[in-house]
Amino acid sequence: MTGSLLTLNAGSSSIKVALFDAAGDGDAAALPSARWSGQADGLGAGLKARLRVRDAQGQTLHDTPLEGAQASHQGALAALLDWHAKQSAGGRIAAVGHRIVHGGADFVAPVRIDAGVLEALARLEPLAPLHQPHNLAGVRAAMAAFDGVPQVACFDTAFHAAQPEVNRRFALPRALHDAGVRRYGFHGLSYESIVAQFAGIAPGLAQRRVIVAHLGNGASMCAIAQGRSVATTMTFSPLDGLTMGTRCGHIDAAVVLYLMRSRGMSADEVEALLFRQSGLLGISGVSSDMRVLEASAEPAAAEAIGHFAEQVVQHMGSLAAALRGVDAIVFTGGIGENGTALRERILEDCEWLGVNVDAAANRGKGAARLTTAESPVSAWVLRTDEEAVIARHTARVLRAAA
Repeated sequence: MTGSLLTLNAGSSSIKVALFDAAGDGDAAALPSARWSGQADGLGAGLKARLRVRDAQGQTLHDTPLEGAQASHQGALAALLDWHAKQSAGGRIAAVGHRIVHGGADFVAPVRIDAGVLEALARLEPLAPLHQPHNLAGVRAAMAAFDGVPQVACFDTAFHAAQPEVNRRFALPRALHDAGVRRYGFHGLSYESIVAQFAGIAPGLAQRRVIVAHLGNGASMCAIAQGRSVATTMTFSPLDGLTMGTRCGHIDAAVVLYLMRSRGMSADEVEALLFRQSGLLGISGVSSDMRVLEASAEPAAAEAIGHFAEQVVQHMGSLAAALRGVDAIVFTGGIGENGTALRERILEDCEWLGVNVDAAANRGKGAARLTTAESPVSAWVLRTDEEAVIARHTARVLRAAA
């Protein structure tokens, strides 16, 4: 296979694009490296949207604000594709790999996209309204931009498909489970990335009991044993689990009934409330962005940060129970990778698990390990690379079809 692999990863407030060599070994244990990567962030979040493209060494190739229509997911994607098209060394695109948040019960492995697959994935949009529409918009845009080029869907839910059945069921009638009302789990591509990277730096530890905290505007945690998902905080949709930027996280289902029956809210109004008006934004009344909250003097901002940290600590205990113990904790995601003060706060509150935080290491740059050498449970920080996982999956799908 010659040419390049392009990856598209549309999140709730960002779009990431990366270019990889298609000739790499799709079966290699190590993740491939991108020739360049681009990110548009601040989309639809009331922030100043911006597009940045960097080469493999981190040098800036393109940096521009996104205004007006470009500050939307579709507009940012168009701007990224337009920048790529103008590059003389861009080369032929051999395939495009896409992050698809929800694969439902049927899609448990990467698959080449055709009209039938696209239609089936569109039916899952109500389960992930902040993500799935953007994911599929990226697929359609790539199909239009690269006519006839293979498109491959890589699913956030697939990593969790092999969880023990007891951790995939709700206590609902079996017919509903069989119809697809079950715990799916998300952020799977990020967790795959961390599993691969952690195996490279601590191979023995990576095969033991690990909790990964993917903390960002969307946030979840996962209990992993021998590189496989055992339990995770997100369940039927990306709404459940931890407090997030604008999502409420875990909530008593009776609250929804109350809002509809006693407050007269429609289903659409409840969806908007739970997905777009809650979380850090709802508690603080200031922002959904952790950086803004940390810089704010508003008491409600501090309350939102404390709520987020407490939820992480409580779920840490729950996932440790699912693993029957824990040997390592790994932080990733925008907040997990960059929120040094928040990480230290969480780790100090996890001392009962056997965590002895090394404050200097936690605050240092480039330090992967955050705990002392004597700490019974070690903690680490790794930068997730979902795009590399997508590229590897895409190459494997194309080789299998060759």
